Formats: sequence, structure tokens, C-alpha cells
Amino acid sequence: MSQTPLRLSGFLLAALLVRPARAEVVDRVAAVVNNEIVTLSAVQKRAVFEFQRLDAEAPSDRQKKREEITRRTLDGIIDEIVLDQELKESKITIDDKQVDLSVQEVMKRYNFTPDQLAQAVANEGLTMAEYREQMRKQLARYQLLREKVQKKIKVSEADVRSEYDRMARDEGKEIEIHIRHILVQLPQNATPAEVEKAEEKAKALAAEARQPGVDFAELAKKKSEGSSAADGGDLGFFKRGAMVPAFEAIAFALKPGEISDPVRTSLGWHILKLEESRAVGLPPLSEMKTQIEDKLRAEQAGRASAQYVQQLRQAAVVDNKLFPAASSLPKTTE
Repeated sequence: MSQTPLRLSGFLLAALLVRPARAEVVDRVAAVVNNEIVTLSAVQKRAVFEFQRLDAEAPSDRQKKREEITRRTLDGIIDEIVLDQELKESKITIDDKQVDLSVQEVMKRYNFTPDQLAQAVANEGLTMAEYREQMRKQLARYQLLREKVQKKIKVSEADVRSEYDRMARDEGKEIEIHIRHILVQLPQNATPAEVEKAEEKAKALAAEARQPGVDFAELAKKKSEGSSAADGGDLGFFKRGAMVPAFEAIAFALKPGEISDPVRTSLGWHILKLEESRAVGLPPLSEMKTQIEDKLRAEQAGRASAQYVQQLRQAAVVDNKLFPAASSLPKTTE
């Protein structure tokens, strides 16, 4: 999304320090947004770096790609204008301290000293005062978007778990699971009556384990008949293929914290609890949770911001003279 509203951060330096196009252009109106004019030279100035990279492309591809760059760049400028027009109706203000912090972030990111930044700004025909004012405008746009979309951003535990599992799949990592169990044993040659009695006992234990406040590990210590009872029924981590098929199918279908119905194996009836699942080779979910939450919030913010700007565009009168199909003009009657 190279020119979407969410990429406003890219303008903190790159879009504020754009070289004027070397070739002289005959200016013309590229678009009109609620009576505000966008000139072709402004579009070309914004896109100058991308245009320069076209020199490495095959001549047959250059015109089409130049048109794509121009369309995308003009779209981005229109997005900025509808945001700026909305800002005029808001009470958002950016003080000098906020601008100072952003200037410091730019210097850190590009390893500039204050003098080097000032020289870079001067080389592009801007004074530091002009640069700071453009940055102030960008920060105000960020603030407007945050205020409009922050209530829509919600990341649940299930979202984090789903993303962690997706990351594991995408990276070709195996999933392993941490299981506890309670075992109701059966003799090797159990009669149908013994099997049924043991199953009823296991069902009762499963129901007890699901009661609010019941500690599964403590219940396993007291009532499991397996060798792991002293450890709270802890079987550790397992990968696929390490368990008997019936046991594995149920275990891998559980969600963290979920308790299964009784599962029959040659040992007897098992009640399983999934403590945790994790990707082999990835850090545990507990270590990646904050990173994943931040990633999901950023993605949600991106989508919500794009939708908000699209709403502003739909409410505006946009006459895109370079690409008329993208205009949103009021309908006229014959």
C-alpha cells in the first residue's frame, strides 16, 4: 500500500525532503478536491524518486509504470487533502515539544546531527521552520487518525493465538502441545461392564474438572490413576505422531485451557487438558505475545484508517483530471 493514508509516517523525512524535478514541466491541474487544486508539478515532485528508478526499467515498461506511480502518488495527495480539511474542523493541535521529539527521531533514524539535518533540508530548498511546519501537519494527521480509529482496534487472546499459529505454519514450524491428563485405569481384559463403569467415572471427573475454580493439576494429583498423578497429570510437550492416534486427535483439537471428554486408550479413560501449544523453533507464545499484539493492532489501525479516509473521500467532491474514473463528483441532471 505504497501511498495509502497509513503510510503518512514515510513522509517524516522522505516526503518532506523531496528534490525538485530537474526537467522543466508545463504545469497543469491534476485534481481539484473540494475546490483545493493539486498541480501536476506537485505530483511529479512527490514522485521524483520513483520516477528516477524507472531509468533501470525496460523502455517498453516505463510509460505504464510511470502512469501507475502518478496515479498512486496523486491518490496519496488527495488522501492528505481530505484529512487536512477534516483537521480544520477538529481541535487537534501539535505543540513545539511534539515537533522537537519527531525531529530527534528523524535524526536518530538517519544518523544525522542537527547541522546535517539542517543542511539536508536546505539542499531541498526548505528552511528548518518550513520543515518543522510540514512535520507538524503530519503529526496532526496521525493524531486525527488515532482519534477516529482507536475505538475500533481490539486484539483478543484468540487473535494472538491464531496469529502465532499462522506464523508457525508460514515458517514451516511444527506445533507441539503441553498436555495434562487424569487417567481412570482399566484392566487389560476389562469386561464391558468394567469399561462402562470406568467411563462413567471419567465423565464425572471431566465434569468436576470443568467446574469454576477447580485446579486440574490438583484434581489429577488426588484422583488420577496414572503414573503422572504426582506431577498433576503433567505429560509434558508432544509433537504429532508421538501419541496414540485417538489420544492425539483429541489433544491437538483442544484450545488452550480446554478440557476434553473422556478418551479411551489401552490404558483406560483419559481426561485431557491442553495447557499450551507452541511452535517448535519459535519462542514461546508468552515471549512473543506483546510483539504479536503490536503487529495486530498496527494492521487493524491500517485497515481502519484506510476505511476512514475512504469515507472522507466519498463525502468530498473530487475531480481527478488525470484519471477521471477515480473522481467523485456530484451527479448532474440533464
